[in-house]
Amino acid sequence: MFNSARIHCKFEKKIMVAVNTNPVSFTDSAKAEIKRLIETSTDYIKNKLRVGVKGGGCSGMTYVLEFDEQKPNDQVFDEGTFSFIMDKSHGLYLQGMEVNWEGGLNSRGFTFKNPNASSTCGCGTSFAV
Repeated sequence: MFNSARIHCKFEKKIMVAVNTNPVSFTDSAKAEIKRLIETSTDYIKNKLRVGVKGGGCSGMTYVLEFDEQKPNDQVFDEGTFSFIMDKSHGLYLQGMEVNWEGGLNSRGFTFKNPNASSTCGCGTSFAV
């Protein structure tokens, strides 16, 4: 015989909040150099720091790190002392990347450590996925 029991269901209203975590991280030396560039550049007043990719280079894609105007498809990320913009479609290629600044005599400039790159060129500014 079937024994009927009362079942009480309680539904709670939950609100989901989207949190944009930075797809790209910056080392302390990169942050310091970017801060220096912002303080000495008039471009940052009307533009933002763009992190992205573009076709080209010896491996197929090249990293972009420049001051640029914000476009409709850009997301804005806060890095604490500065903010940067990135085209939404570039997250696929840059998620988890670390930007570093090397200021030595033999190698000077920004370097990119990208876990999504299947190969990189010798100069380190071009990659393939």
